[in-house]
Parts: sequence; structure tokens; C-alpha cells
Amino acid sequence: MQKFKNIYVGATSQHVGKTTSTLGLTSTFMARGLKVGYSKPVGQNYLDIHNLKVDKDTVLFADLIDFEIIPEIHSPIIFGPGATEAFLETPNTKELHQTLLNAEKYLAHKNEIVIYEGTGHPGVGSVGGVSNAKVAKILDAGVIMVVEGGIGSTIDMLNMTTALFREEKVPIIGVIINKVIPEKLDKVHHYVGKWLKSQNLPLLGLLPYEKSLAYPLIKSVNEAVKGVLTYNADRLDNKVESIIAGSLLDLKELKDSQDLLLITSMRTINEAIRKIDLISTNHGIKNCPLSGIVATGEGQMDKFTIKYIENNNLPLIRTELDTYGAYLRVSKIEVKINRNTPWKILKAIELIEKNIDVDYILNATRL
Repeated sequence: MQKFKNIYVGATSQHVGKTTSTLGLTSTFMARGLKVGYSKPVGQNYLDIHNLKVDKDTVLFADLIDFEIIPEIHSPIIFGPGATEAFLETPNTKELHQTLLNAEKYLAHKNEIVIYEGTGHPGVGSVGGVSNAKVAKILDAGVIMVVEGGIGSTIDMLNMTTALFREEKVPIIGVIINKVIPEKLDKVHHYVGKWLKSQNLPLLGLLPYEKSLAYPLIKSVNEAVKGVLTYNADRLDNKVESIIAGSLLDLKELKDSQDLLLITSMRTINEAIRKIDLISTNHGIKNCPLSGIVATGEGQMDKFTIKYIENNNLPLIRTELDTYGAYLRVSKIEVKINRNTPWKILKAIELIEKNIDVDYILNATRL
């Protein structure tokens, strides 16, 4: 088995679990006493910290590993808005490659093992000569591929996306299959595992679909509906487990959750709140089942509704969308792990520890 000091976590597409897997692997390695380095070599979504652009994921890992961010090391290349046009006007591939080599040299010297988190699908960055596959080769890294669970679609995506790595002759340590419906774990393991074996690609493990990792925050809801927070704006970090419509309140939903987002029109908000309060009282639901409210259209809240919102510290979002439009926008929110979702970080770590063959990965590294 070829040995690597560097691990590159890639994925078949966006939102399949790169950050989840990278978080879990990093934490698990640290728990085994290893000094672990991290870098997001090519980023797209960044924060501006003291006039320095840093990928958002880098900030998350700086908290986890406790390192001081050096942008040219931990987030060396940022392809933000306009970067593609700028590169095509003035290509600087050699300079970008040297930037990556400088970061690798620094991190390799400081750590026993370094994890590099990829960006999007394997081809992202190709315009600058820094596709995921090319970057992994430059960094002399073994690749862990993350793919969303299924059978036929999973095999198709793996066959297509691993082609770039094969073209660059980048070795793949193994594959993590993420977001597998729990009832289908055995079937996916059998059939996808069979195909992977035929391709000489190790299956590192399957991660069952974890609903809590898909919970958005009120902050994301507000952005999605282009709303205005009119009450309890300090509750932006409330999580949303599910959505209920004011006209379709259900006892089971109210009993099973304390993190429901109520979407209702201003014309019916008073009726909806009274109904929630009545059901809660009659069925012994002690804690408020809501985490927030999205109110659409025009209308007035009565004193009872205002008091309910204030007593339960509920964030109220007003939006010009209609109720159906607001529901659609919220249901399409793409959710990522970040510093404001600590429960997701803990769950990501737990999923890796329980389901992934970490010993196999460590055996593929030069420690």
C-alpha cells in the first residue's frame, strides 16, 4: 500500500458531505493523539477577516484544531466572483501551483498528518489549472472520495468523477458513501461494495442519513425568504427541524418537536398561535414547539399573539412572499455545517467514529 502524509477529501459534487467527513476524520485523528493540519487549498465562499480573504470552512476548522489562520497556508487560493475572468485575462497557473506547494511545505513540517478539503465536484478550479484532481497531485495526497448514497446513481457518479483523478494518476485511498437511507445500508453496502471491489477501490464505510445535519438556522430562513426580523433578532441561531403551515397544524408534529418553523399569513397568524397554545395546553406540551415564525402578507397581530411571541422568545420574520413561496424557499435551503451549528459538528464526529474504517486510512499514511 502506498503511504501518504497528506489526505485530500474530495467529493462527486457539492453538498454530499465533504465538510462532514473532513470534520469527523480530523477530530478522530486528533483523539488518537496525532497532530493534524488542515487547509482548504481552493475556496469559493469566503469571509473577509482584517482585509484578508479566508474560506468559510477554514474558520470552522481553526476553531476545531485551534490554529491561527494564515490565509496563504490555510486558504491559499480563493476563486471568488470575477476570478475566472481575471485568470483568463492574465493566466498565472505556475504562481497558483507554487502557492499550493508553499502551503504544503509549511503544513507538512508542522504536522504529522494534513487533511486538505476539496471544493465542489472534482473539476472545480480547472480554469486555473487547480482542479481538485490537479491540486491533490500537486500536494502529493491520497484521496478519500465522498459520494451520496444510492446504488446506480452512486456508481455512475463515482465512475465519472474518479476519471479526473485517474487521469492525473492520483491514488484513491477509499470511498465514503454518505447520506444512506438507514433501511438501505445493507443493500448499498453489498452492491456498491461489489462494484468498488471490481474497480480496486476500498470502501471505507457508509454514513446513514442523519436528519439533524439538514436542519437550517433561522438566519438561513431569513436570508432565503428575503425577510425582516421584527421580533427577537438575537435568536438567529435557533434551529429548524421541520416546517408547519398555519392552516395545517398537526398534533403529532407539535408533540414530536420543539424546533418547528411556523409559516403562516398575517391574516391567520392569530388563529394559528391560539390553536398551537390550545393544543399544547390540552395535551401537556410544556415547552413551546416553535423555533420561529415566518409571516407573509399584510395584517395585524393581536395582544395574545404578541405576548406568546415575547414569552417564548420567538424570532418573527416578515416577508413579502406568499405562504407557498416562503415554504418553497425554506424547503430548498442548502445546509452546511458551520460555527453556529455545534450539534452538527458533534454529530459529524460521531458518524465518522462509528462508521468509517479509520485504521485503514491511518495505515495508508506515513506516520
